[in-house]
Amino acid sequence: MKRILVTGGAGFIGSHLCERLVNEGHDVICLDNFYSGSKENVWHLIGKPNFELVRHDVINPYWAEVDEIYNLACPASPIYYQNDPIQTTKTSVFGAYHMLGLARRTKAKILQSSTSEVYGDPNVHPQPESYWGNVNSIGLRSCYDEGKRCAETLFFDYHRLHQVRIKVIRIFNTYGPRMAISDGRVVSNFVVQALRGEDITIYGDGQQTRSFQYISDLIEGMLRMMATGDNFTGPVNLGNPGEFTMLELAEKVIQKIGGKSKIVFRPLPSDDPKMRRPDITLAKRELGWEPKVTLDEGLDHIIEYFREKV
Repeated sequence: MKRILVTGGAGFIGSHLCERLVNEGHDVICLDNFYSGSKENVWHLIGKPNFELVRHDVINPYWAEVDEIYNLACPASPIYYQNDPIQTTKTSVFGAYHMLGLARRTKAKILQSSTSEVYGDPNVHPQPESYWGNVNSIGLRSCYDEGKRCAETLFFDYHRLHQVRIKVIRIFNTYGPRMAISDGRVVSNFVVQALRGEDITIYGDGQQTRSFQYISDLIEGMLRMMATGDNFTGPVNLGNPGEFTMLELAEKVIQKIGGKSKIVFRPLPSDDPKMRRPDITLAKRELGWEPKVTLDEGLDHIIEYFREKV
């Protein structure tokens, strides 16, 4: 049994990670300031002897004796991270700084949940970890994109200067139960609009592409990454290489849900990537990992989840 700290543990991804770690018998501290996370996501874990929920903002230091740290704290939805962009940057940068300091003091292994957004609007497709990206440093999305890029820099500098045992993953679009209805991400947007009988909103011409990973596949990849030896730091792409246009996704959702929803088009937001697909060669080789859940199967699960919420 390990003592494990999960920052952002009450968020969409963090709550699934906490659940998996608790079920495996580890002693889990879930840290969250509840800006975008929710107590409801971990309510079923409260009361378990190996789970502790703590309200804390990682822009401030935190002290605990731990064996491993999963640093997930940061709003990932554009609606949330653009609402307070300065706080978003502080969360990414100060959060990484404080958690790395904790890892250095406790000699804990620490995993950073970075993002495919570090690749920006890519000129290389699909995106391998060796690609340095094409990112606007002064745009509306920069608080998140550059915050995560800076966090990666801090992780590797702490590794080089202080021998902190780091793991860095780059998460591509992930969906599943416990996504917030109003978080503005494309899968939840389309499903909720269709369930409400509303028109489905596509920004741009619908030909931009994304790759969609189901939450259980991501959690498995995260655990496998944390379990690798100290000499392997990453970064590693974790995503589903299946690539779909926004139009294809909308049509799939309408087909599965039925109803009278139509597709309507709106102007594309600034800096929105035109294509996104991970090269997962490294994850296959080093982690023995690749996603198992197809988009059709995953959509069935999330549609069932949102039927009870809408």
